[in-house]
Amino acid sequence: MRVFVTGGTGHSGSYIVPELIAAGHEVTGLARSDTAAAALSALGAKVRRGDLGDLDGLKEAAADSDGVIHVAHRQDLLFSGGIHAVAAAELPIMLAYGEALAGTGKPLVAAGSIGSPGQGLLGRTATEEDPALPSGDEHKGTLRARNVVETTVIGLAEQGVRSSVVRIANIAHSTTDRAGFLPTLIALAKEKGFIGYPGDGANLWNAVHLRDVASLFRLALEKGPAGKYWHAVDDGGIPFREIAEAIGSRLGLPAVSVPLDELVLPGYFGFLANIVTQSYPASNLVTRRTLGWEPAQPRLLADLDNGHYFPAS
Repeated sequence: MRVFVTGGTGHSGSYIVPELIAAGHEVTGLARSDTAAAALSALGAKVRRGDLGDLDGLKEAAADSDGVIHVAHRQDLLFSGGIHAVAAAELPIMLAYGEALAGTGKPLVAAGSIGSPGQGLLGRTATEEDPALPSGDEHKGTLRARNVVETTVIGLAEQGVRSSVVRIANIAHSTTDRAGFLPTLIALAKEKGFIGYPGDGANLWNAVHLRDVASLFRLALEKGPAGKYWHAVDDGGIPFREIAEAIGSRLGLPAVSVPLDELVLPGYFGFLANIVTQSYPASNLVTRRTLGWEPAQPRLLADLDNGHYFPAS
């Protein structure tokens, strides 16, 4: 297939592009800068110069392809308008893809969040059958604000697009992870002198290796039915305390409970305070059965033992 990829030089995209090429697909990546163009070429992809603001260019690229994988977002808007602004900019992009691909049956696979069914509030394990919750003005400052993008992608199935969303786990780990959740926790631990976990640390988090994420995007592109959510989750529920203890053992620092207090908790976790207290158990059963996806990379705790998150100083 001739596949158009956005975000091909990002953390996820830099694994997705080689995965597609290794499977025999021809990849064209969107590049805004000379640096991005060089990085895409080094991965073996063709380059299309442009940016996410050029909707006509995106429509043309989508129409010229056999399928689209979209993992890019306007990260620059996070600092000025937050996640709501990022979602507002992404929505017309999805609609543009819809115009280009309507009635063709071609695939559009977009990145989503494993938290979209309930932001940890379901009280049970999230499944692929759970829709993204609606979002309103009261959710502007939360990840839920982006759910409108996911529901729009799923809705394109009614227009003859083989659209689907890959919900990526809370923790997507890899040897190239420099700015994700784990590096943030590690930096906090070094700053504070201990690794904290909220309360008893029994709340569950999910994780996946990015190489396994890449293979799921490929499978969804190749054979995923329209209008579906897929769960890029390997570890479906790890107690937060176990993650903290694994980090602490590598750093030689104690793992310490941080009281669930509205003043104490932000004092350690900062902007992560409202996120770390939630429980996010998630299943991948439908994804594995439907697409034949079988995660093959090290799980989270094993990957922490590999040492690449803790380079020798």
